[in-house]
Amino acid sequence: MDEVPGLRSAQRRGLAEEAADRIREAIFDGAFPPGAPLREVELAAALRVSRGSVREGLTRLDREGLVESEWHRGCRVRTLSAADADELHTLRAALDELAMRTAAARATEADLAGLGDLVAGLERARDLDAPTADLIALDMRFHDGVYRVTGHRRLGEAWAAIRSQIYLFLLIRTRGAEDYRDLVVEEHRDLVEALRSGDQDRAARLGTEHVHGGYRRLLDGLGADVD
Repeated sequence: MDEVPGLRSAQRRGLAEEAADRIREAIFDGAFPPGAPLREVELAAALRVSRGSVREGLTRLDREGLVESEWHRGCRVRTLSAADADELHTLRAALDELAMRTAAARATEADLAGLGDLVAGLERARDLDAPTADLIALDMRFHDGVYRVTGHRRLGEAWAAIRSQIYLFLLIRTRGAEDYRDLVVEEHRDLVEALRSGDQDRAARLGTEHVHGGYRRLLDGLGADVD
């Protein structure tokens, strides 16, 4: 049986949606770094689905902005240009400012406890020297949680539309950057405290600073990866 390291076989044969889920999962786990080729034949064999299902799955991921296809070059995991990075960071900053402001006004004790548990999970993962991909997954779950707390459907949909690209941004941002592991717990703990305070202006400001700080560190430390 053909296997691709880091890629689990599909459980429901022939479903393009699951093929997309499995490939996305493998990208987020670091099995396919930015720029890595995604070959239909290999993926179909590893997932044990048809090439048509893989092709449709890759089309879905293309729409998410996670992969890109070029004539005669096939499909590969997207890399970020300087323009891509700038657009993502400015858009996310605008969305997170509204999300943090709205969540500060609406968060319940149960909401705050759930976000606090995710920060505690980040701290445990960091202290146990877990793979950076595990920290990124918790980081994304934290921000998913903030958007859920807002109860703002269209804001949540806007976040979902760029989520995969933000995930990829984080994978590039953290590659070889130990400062991410040093800062991720403290920054997210500060975000929870800002939400707990109910101070909407403070929450919005910290949310924006969190996004801008990550972008600056991407450019300062990993500029070679952003064309």
